[in-house]
Amino acid sequence: MRVLMLSWEYPPHLVGGLGRHVAELSLALAEQQIIVHVVTPTTEPENAFTSLEKGVMIHRVFAPAMKLEANIYNQAIAVNQILCDYVGRMDEVFDIIHVHDWLTGFAGMDLQMSLKRPLVATIHATERGRGCGHINNDLQQAIDGAEQRLIERANRVIVCSHYMLHEVQTFFHTPTSRLEVVFNGVNLDDLRNGHSKEQLIAFRARCADPDERIVFAVARLVHEKGFHRLVEAAPRILAEFPQTRIIIAGRGPEANNLKRQAYHLGVADRVDFVGFISDEQRDEYYQTASCAVFPSLYEPFGIVALEAMALGCPVVVSEVGGLSEIVKHEETGVTIYPDNADSVAWGVLHILQDPSRALTYAARAYQAVEELYNWSRIARLTRGVYRRTVDKYLAPVSI
Repeated sequence: MRVLMLSWEYPPHLVGGLGRHVAELSLALAEQQIIVHVVTPTTEPENAFTSLEKGVMIHRVFAPAMKLEANIYNQAIAVNQILCDYVGRMDEVFDIIHVHDWLTGFAGMDLQMSLKRPLVATIHATERGRGCGHINNDLQQAIDGAEQRLIERANRVIVCSHYMLHEVQTFFHTPTSRLEVVFNGVNLDDLRNGHSKEQLIAFRARCADPDERIVFAVARLVHEKGFHRLVEAAPRILAEFPQTRIIIAGRGPEANNLKRQAYHLGVADRVDFVGFISDEQRDEYYQTASCAVFPSLYEPFGIVALEAMALGCPVVVSEVGGLSEIVKHEETGVTIYPDNADSVAWGVLHILQDPSRALTYAARAYQAVEELYNWSRIARLTRGVYRRTVDKYLAPVSI
C-alpha cells in the first residue's frame, strides 16, 4: 500500500506533539512494508528537499506563507495550496491520503477529489475542545468550521482516545461507523538509550539539593494545561514537604502569570520556571524526579504522561480526556480532579508520602506502556484502518 501523508510539522520542525506522532507512525508503517510519502512545509528554502529517511520518503516543501501570514487560518490556506500544487507535480500513485488535524485538511480534501483517492483524517484535538466547548472569536469559528468540513469529507476519522471519539461525535455529529480509536504511543527504544547513573546523579545535582524532592511538570504554558492549579497547590505541598522543588518546564503565554502567581503565594523560591528544554533534558527530569504532574483541564490524549511512565517516573494526572484512559488510579499512577488545587496537592502528597508505593505504580505503568502504546502495534492498527477504508472506497455500489 502507498500512503500520502500530509503534516503541518515534521522533525526537526516541531511545534507540539503532532510532528513526533507523524514521524514515529510513518517509520513504523514503513517497517511493516507500507510505502509512505510525507509532505510537509518548511519556512527555509535551503531546507526544501526530498530525502529517504529510515524508509520514509520526506518531501520538505518551501512555504514562505508560514512566515509571511500572521493569521494561522489564512496561513494554513496559503500553505495548503502550495502543498497541493507540489503533490500535483509528483510522479507517484497513492492508494490513500492521510492528513493530521485541520492544518493540512484543505490540501487533503482537494487531493481527495483530484487524485480520486480515499481520505483518512487523524484529529488530535479540536478548537471547541480547547475552548471547553465554546467558540469565542472569528478565528476560532473559522478553525472550527475547517475541522467540521474535514471530518465530514474524510472517508474515515482516527481519534487518539475514546474521549476524543465522544468529543467528535458530540461536536460534529459524526457517525460511529466512520470513527476509529487508535491510541498514540512512545518509542521505547529511543527512551531506553538514556544516561548512565553517574550522568543522572550529576544532572540532579544541578537542579536540586540532595535532600530536596523534585516535582516536575512540562508542557506549553497555556491555561488548558492547568499549571496555575499546580502553583496554587504549592503552599500545601511545601507545608508537609518543605524540602521540595517544583520545576515547571515549557514556554507559552501564561509564563509571566504563573511566575507572578508563585511570587504572590510566597513560593517563588521553591517553584522554578526553567523555560524550553530539550527532549534529552525532559527525559533526565523524568528519571530524577519524585513524580511528574499533569494537571490539565483539557487533554485529548496526554503523550507527556506516557513518556514519563516509559521512563519509570510516577505520574499524577487530571481525570480528564485521554489522561484518564492512560492512567488507572492507584494502579499505574494517581488521578486527580481537574481544575482543583486541593486535589493536585493531594495527588502529589500521595506520591511523596510513600515512595515504595509510588515505585509500584511506576512499574505497572511501564508494563502498560510496553504492551499497549508501542509504535509497532499502533502501525498495525493504522494499517487496518487504511485497508478497511480502501476496501470500502473500492467496493461496488449496490443498486
